Amino acid sequence: MTDVFILGIGMTGLGKFPNRSVKDLTREAVDLAIADADIEQRAIQAAWFSNTRQGLLEGQNGIRGQCALRPLGFEGIPIANIENACASGSTAMLQAIAHIKAGMCDVALVVGAEKMFYPDKRDAMFNAFKGGTDIHRLQEFHQIVSQQAAELIPEQYRDIDEQRSFFMDSYAAQARLHMQKYGTTQRQFAAAAAKNHWHSTMNPLAQYQASMTVEQVLSDRVIAWPFTLPMCAPISDGAAAAIVCSRHALKQLGGSRRAIRIRALSLCSGTTRSADDFAKHIGRHAALLAYEQAAIGSADIDVAEVHDASAYAEIQQVENLGLCSPGDGGPFTERGNTTLGGAIPVNPSGGLVSKGHPVGATGIMQLHELVCQLRGEAGRRQVEGARIAVAENGGGFYETEEAATTVTVLEASSR
Repeated sequence: MTDVFILGIGMTGLGKFPNRSVKDLTREAVDLAIADADIEQRAIQAAWFSNTRQGLLEGQNGIRGQCALRPLGFEGIPIANIENACASGSTAMLQAIAHIKAGMCDVALVVGAEKMFYPDKRDAMFNAFKGGTDIHRLQEFHQIVSQQAAELIPEQYRDIDEQRSFFMDSYAAQARLHMQKYGTTQRQFAAAAAKNHWHSTMNPLAQYQASMTVEQVLSDRVIAWPFTLPMCAPISDGAAAAIVCSRHALKQLGGSRRAIRIRALSLCSGTTRSADDFAKHIGRHAALLAYEQAAIGSADIDVAEVHDASAYAEIQQVENLGLCSPGDGGPFTERGNTTLGGAIPVNPSGGLVSKGHPVGATGIMQLHELVCQLRGEAGRRQVEGARIAVAENGGGFYETEEAATTVTVLEASSR
C-alpha cells in the first residue's frame, strides 16, 4: 500500500468569535491549506469533514460538510461527515488515509471546523458536552466519578457551584486517582498548565497568549478539584484543514520538499478496566499500536502534541506515550522535561488548555503544529532537529477514560 503524506495544512486563529460561522471558518482554513500545498483546488478528489456541535446548537443535523464545502466549489466529489467527539478530526484523517491506501483517490481534503461559543445559548453550550458520554448512563457516570478518591478533595471544594463541562469532573476524578496511586500533586498539574501557557505566548494562533506562573495557576478559581481554571481547556471557535496525498500524487504535484510522511495512525476505543489500572489506559493501547505500525519506539520521538483537555491529561498521556515511566508524569513534567528546551517538548503549540480546543478541529490542529515543527517553520517555539513527531487525540469519556483515542506518527522529509 502507498505511503501517505501531508502536502498542505492550515488553521485559523482560535478564540470566541460570535460573528463568525462554521462556513466562514472552514473557508479560511481550506484556503490556507490549498495555498500551503501549492495546488489547484480541482486536484482534490475527496473530502472528509469533522464537526460535533452544529447539529445541537444550529440545527444543522446532517450534511454539514456538503453545506460548508459546496460554497467553496467542492461539487461532485465524495464528501463524508465524521463525528467521534474530540477525536473527530484525527478520525477523519484516518478515513482519508484509508481511502488513499485503498487506491480510491490520490489527493484528499480533511477539514475540522467547530463553533462552540454562542453567548445567547450558554446553557446549550455546556449541555452539548454531555453528548460526549452515554447520555442514558449520565447519572450513573456522575455518581461514579464523584466518588473516585473523593476523600482527597478539601472540604471547601466538595460542592462547587460552577458551570462547567461534564468532562472536567471526569478528568478530575482520574487526576485524584493518579494522585492517590502515585503521589502526583496539584502543583505538578499546575506546572503542566503553566508550561503550556508560556508556550502559547510564542504561537500567534493561540486563544490565550499570556504567560502564567505555577503560583498564578494554583491561585485561580477552582473548577473541579484539583483543577483551577487555567488547568482546563476553554470553549473555542476555529477550523483546520489538511491536504493529504499518495506518493504517486506527491511526485506529480512536486511538493516533496515540504511534505510530511504519515508513518502511522491508530484508533482505539476504550475497554473495561479498574479505574486506577493506568497500565491499561486507552492512550497506552493506541500508542503501542501506532509505534508498531511506524516501527519506532518512544525514544525516537522528538516532539509531541497531546490531548490536554485538562492539565492532568497531559501528565497521563506523557506516561501513555512512554516518554517517562508509569506514575512519573508529574515529577517528569515539574522538572521541565516537557518544556521547550527540555528532553522531549510536549505541546509547544500551547496545548488545548492555552492554544484552545474547538472540539471537531482539534485533531487536525495538533497535526498543524507538528507539521510546522517537522518543516522547521515553528518560529520561536521550534524544537531543533525535530524529525519524528507524535500526536495523541482523545474523544468522549466512558466510565474510566476517553471513549476513543488516536495516535499519529509523522516523519519529516529530507531537507
